[in-house]
Amino acid sequence: MAQRAVWLISHEPGTPLCGVVKFSRRYPTVEKRAKVFNGASYVPVPEDGPFLKALLFELRLLDDEKDFLESRDSCSHINKTSIYGLRVGSEELWPVVAFLKNGMIYACVPLVEQTLSPRPPLISISGISQGFELLFGVQDFLSSGQKTDSELNTKLSQLSDLLLQTCPFGTLLDANLHNSLDSINFASVTHLQKQPAWRTGTYKGKPQVSISITEKVNSMQYDKQEIADTWQVVGVVTCKCDLEGSMPNVTISLSLPTNGSPLQDILVHPCVTSLDSAILTSSSIDAMDDSAFSGPYKFPLTPPLESFNLCYYTSQVPVPPILGFYQVKEEEVQLKITVNLKLHESVKNSFEFCEAHIPFYNRGPITHVEYKASFGQLEVFREKSLLVWIIGQKFPKSMEISLSGTVTFGAKNHEKQSFDQICIGGTAYLKLHFRILDYTLTGCYVDQHSVQVFASGKPKISTHRKLISSDYYIWNSKAPAPVTYGSLLLNLSLQDNF
Repeated sequence: MAQRAVWLISHEPGTPLCGVVKFSRRYPTVEKRAKVFNGASYVPVPEDGPFLKALLFELRLLDDEKDFLESRDSCSHINKTSIYGLRVGSEELWPVVAFLKNGMIYACVPLVEQTLSPRPPLISISGISQGFELLFGVQDFLSSGQKTDSELNTKLSQLSDLLLQTCPFGTLLDANLHNSLDSINFASVTHLQKQPAWRTGTYKGKPQVSISITEKVNSMQYDKQEIADTWQVVGVVTCKCDLEGSMPNVTISLSLPTNGSPLQDILVHPCVTSLDSAILTSSSIDAMDDSAFSGPYKFPLTPPLESFNLCYYTSQVPVPPILGFYQVKEEEVQLKITVNLKLHESVKNSFEFCEAHIPFYNRGPITHVEYKASFGQLEVFREKSLLVWIIGQKFPKSMEISLSGTVTFGAKNHEKQSFDQICIGGTAYLKLHFRILDYTLTGCYVDQHSVQVFASGKPKISTHRKLISSDYYIWNSKAPAPVTYGSLLLNLSLQDNF
């Protein structure tokens, strides 16, 4: 497990290159190993300039890169792993771990200890997980306590010395850079303690455990007999365990109410030491039946020092939280719209926010709007050709609300107005944005009293839950042909990045 190179890149839109390399480190000894392991498939790590351009192009962060490219933007190239292949000259550098956070791009190239042709499965490349851990550690170091550019520059200047201790010769020893900064004799101390790879260093302070469940709900609703509506829940359990000792043990249990929807497709963090086979075999591909495993889902683990995602899961809930109807009719220079929304009775009627965004692509700016809303307020963004229906924090007692009206548009300006290759003619959509705190659609929760901690001191245990809308679309029922989720996922994510 080693890294060939590491970069920190500041994303700066509007500048000639759209970014600046703030820090880079190459490991020549690891590069020589890569040349031996990869053989004929070996691709050298490029200089900072070509790497910067290739990475920004792949991440779609170049100001002048607006056109659709089959090799990068087609549905067959949807990236869900933050692992990319960069086109450098006539060759492709793979794998490259990269993600954007708070205007900074964190990137590294892990060593693959085998040939790259054909590409090996990601799970077989141990350097990828180490690369993520290294980048997250650098991110935590830069973001903690940072308030000014001078503080950021100071931390960037310390990175070179810190990586000499935490990642010598490209091999990660400690993802917590603060440990090396605070302790001169850190290296000698860590070798005396036998610890798992994901827990390098020790914690000193007040013991506490924080567990957060975040569920995102996706939905595509058409109001058509010939095509079924779809919806799915994707959840993640995030933990932060501040516990003393080299190997504290924790058991976290996820529970469901009697009528809860079983969790499926569960993926766990490497720190989980054992797992019931019923948890791993529950798959969304299989048909649901009464015998499906419904918990409790127990995860015994030795937690890392930093915040980590304990597990990911999906779930097929019986109904979407909000049922919608959207209709658009064109009448001369106007569009007549009708929207009906209904909150399902089983859903908690208490939102942090709830909005319906109604975009109008391939048209001119909005010049006039007449509307009637049974609930909430309507905001008009004329130049963006966008209506935002602010529903607020609660639905009325009837759980049903409606919006109707007419929208008039001015002359189309091709340079300023939004263009969409799919939303042509009657094809249009409404997207819901909402968040509900202290609630999950599956009913999944963590009982504080069920959390078992085997470490010195009695920790403070806190739990949180929230439901967030993700890709939640309601399509014009009068559209000439239904549009499926698969054909739109990439197109919509490029335009409507939430």
